[in-house]
Amino acid sequence: MDYTVSGTDIILRQPDFDLDETLDCGQAFRWTKTAGDTYEGYYLNTYLRISAGDEPGVFRLHDTDEQTFLNSWYSYLDLSTDYGELKRRFSEDETLAKACAYAGGIRILRQDSWEALSSFIISQNNNIPRIKGIIGRLTEHYGGYPGAEQLIPETEESLAFLRSGFRAKYLVDAVAKITSGELDLDRIAGLPLDEAKAALMTIKGVGPKVAMCALLFGMHKTDAFPVDVWMKRALERWYPNGLPECVRGHEGTAQQYLFHYIRNGARAQ
Repeated sequence: MDYTVSGTDIILRQPDFDLDETLDCGQAFRWTKTAGDTYEGYYLNTYLRISAGDEPGVFRLHDTDEQTFLNSWYSYLDLSTDYGELKRRFSEDETLAKACAYAGGIRILRQDSWEALSSFIISQNNNIPRIKGIIGRLTEHYGGYPGAEQLIPETEESLAFLRSGFRAKYLVDAVAKITSGELDLDRIAGLPLDEAKAALMTIKGVGPKVAMCALLFGMHKTDAFPVDVWMKRALERWYPNGLPECVRGHEGTAQQYLFHYIRNGARAQ
């Protein structure tokens, strides 16, 4: 990673990074592609407009000062991780080598733990446009993404404006457990994977997939491996005896390459 300050912008030089593959792959729901290779979105309630440059691996973070870049976006975009090395390791496996070559610009965003958890509660049995719509109504109502404490007064009925259906009662239960101290997301982030998963699954409506998504995308537990219908197919097709040793400790990162590959690239082969 290398960057320079250019007026009010940051010019980032970063290999192994693609905006479409990272910001529009279903791990975060507050990014919108506005024109060409430009996205607008938020980390918590800090806004960013980011564009891909004409030269591969070059990006412009618009109207962003150096301090905000270093304090927020450096971590959020996971710029400290060497994805080139991870892909080299993963490519010891034939299928993962194809997956990494197909979508080599995926990075795991380091999202806020509460926003990730609540977003994936909302995401259940839902499609991405509808998820974005629900979250859009939530942020519009609160003037930004609300913390759990802000949602304490809400009930299933008062959240009807979200048009989120059965998911509203799950969100209310998550708020109650977190704000009462029954669940501490910082403490959960430090637990071994199975214990962290079990803790999150005490929230009504949070099953294994939602828990694993919250752990991977909101707590950067890269050994978390969310399994949906696409990943069930990938495991049955390529890994009936389990994942290869080369992904150990980074199963969740490998999952993103496989997820993108089986949904798009593998079907064309």
